[in-house]
Amino acid sequence: MKKKILVVDDEPSISMLIEFNLKLIGYEVHCVYDGEAVFQAIQHFRPDVIVLDLMLPKMDGIQVCRKLRSQNNMVPIIMLTAMQDLSDKIAGLDNGADDYMTKPFSPQELISRIQAILRRIQTLPSLTESASVTIGQIVIQPDQREVSLKGEAIELTPKEFDLLLFLCKHRGKVLSRQQLLHGVWDYHFLGDTRIVDVHISHLRDKIEGNARTPEYIVTIRNVGYKLTEPSLKESLA
Repeated sequence: MKKKILVVDDEPSISMLIEFNLKLIGYEVHCVYDGEAVFQAIQHFRPDVIVLDLMLPKMDGIQVCRKLRSQNNMVPIIMLTAMQDLSDKIAGLDNGADDYMTKPFSPQELISRIQAILRRIQTLPSLTESASVTIGQIVIQPDQREVSLKGEAIELTPKEFDLLLFLCKHRGKVLSRQQLLHGVWDYHFLGDTRIVDVHISHLRDKIEGNARTPEYIVTIRNVGYKLTEPSLKESLA
């Protein structure tokens, strides 16, 4: 079956450009032009990926992201923004976007990012094991995509889950931001490593006792990150 891409942008020229290039390589594409229209569209179109502009009439991209995630709709979202300010990009990631691109952008790069997301979704079953993964007081159930901390379920976005599982599979190993982009986002080109930093920050907020002094996800200065297992005494505290 053709993969479905929902394009949300109030500039018809951009929507048409994206739609043309996606259809050219075989995707099914549906376009809407304001934030509120997203929620009606997903009822009948059921997209595999949403390409979502930040600045939209009626409801902006941040509001759309926030509402989708509050409804437990975890469809991958690539946010488009004309803003160069890093805070706008981080706001999109903070509210549930999986990735962002700054306008103007290359349709070929957008296609590459969509394909990377779809590859990750398609290959997840083969990348995970049935057995649970335990580190410290964190237990990961890959098949169910569930995580608990000290016996209490914690809610992660799909990308946060993928990132945590990838770190667990390479526990004790220092991973550069580019290695994480390649392993978790499946980017084979030079991506924006700030995406990694934002998701690491979100994970720390959810799994660390104190995100400012992390015990699990440790920053290796000028290199990247490493997942470590707290000592038995610390983990039982």
